[in-house]
Amino acid sequence: MFSVLKPHRWKLALLLVAANLGLILHLACGELKSLSEWVWLDIIGEGGSALLALVWLGLVLKSRPAGRVTNYLALGLSCIFFSWWIDSLDEFIRLPDSITWDHWLESGPMPVGMILLTIGIYHWHREQLAISAQMEKREKLFREHRLFDKLTPLGGADYLKRQLTASLAQSLTQEQPLSLMAVDLDNFAAINQAFGHAEGDAVLQAISHLLLLNLRRQDLLCRLAGDRFVVLLPNTGESQARLLALELQQAVHGLAHKTRQHGERLQLSASTAVVMAMGEAPDVLLKRLNLALARAKQPLAKTA
Repeated sequence: MFSVLKPHRWKLALLLVAANLGLILHLACGELKSLSEWVWLDIIGEGGSALLALVWLGLVLKSRPAGRVTNYLALGLSCIFFSWWIDSLDEFIRLPDSITWDHWLESGPMPVGMILLTIGIYHWHREQLAISAQMEKREKLFREHRLFDKLTPLGGADYLKRQLTASLAQSLTQEQPLSLMAVDLDNFAAINQAFGHAEGDAVLQAISHLLLLNLRRQDLLCRLAGDRFVVLLPNTGESQARLLALELQQAVHGLAHKTRQHGERLQLSASTAVVMAMGEAPDVLLKRLNLALARAKQPLAKTA
């Protein structure tokens, strides 16, 4: 569990420091109440709420990768926890009536936390919609299961060619641009050699889900062969496709994938290439894409 929370250690450390500073501030300015003054209903309600917020925070950090959405959720829950934590300290420590900063510490973080949590839940909801849309797309074509890749939930090379043929015809009819993007993992053979093919398969599965999350609803992701993926980008010009390619490269680089056996983090990276359809046949377009990807990987080959 601790290895899962390791990428979020700074968030947890800052929350711990803030909670302890609040406690020290109350102890320095106030005095402890006697046991007879404790109101157990308030202690259970406020302290239990703070504890639940902390549990929710742990579950979110454990179940999600690091990223923007996780940061929103974590910051929101941290503010809510801190507000309830400060509120619960009043049940044990009496502050002078002249002190008013405790009200700001109790009430101020709560609305901020609720706003951040709402933003995080909204983006989390959009992520789930994107996954559901891809799953729906897959289920609709499940009868053509022979065209799907056996390892990942993606279409294979034959399925890609079928969809590319249909998309090229639609692009010409509607006079809309059509682009293709290739995503190829760098030094993937080294992962198989160092950790085995089972770990390499796990990497490919993780990458396929990551790419799906970072693509638009109308995009189609397929596994062409090995560690090479191809994305069909309808209604997309070359400049916009290059921006999407850069986003995917950054997403792969930021993936915190850990090996199953020893838990080492694998530093992954990918090369991308983009071509725009020019009215040629699917095989010609794919050949042009492969040549563009080979040129993109040349600098990497020279440094290897």
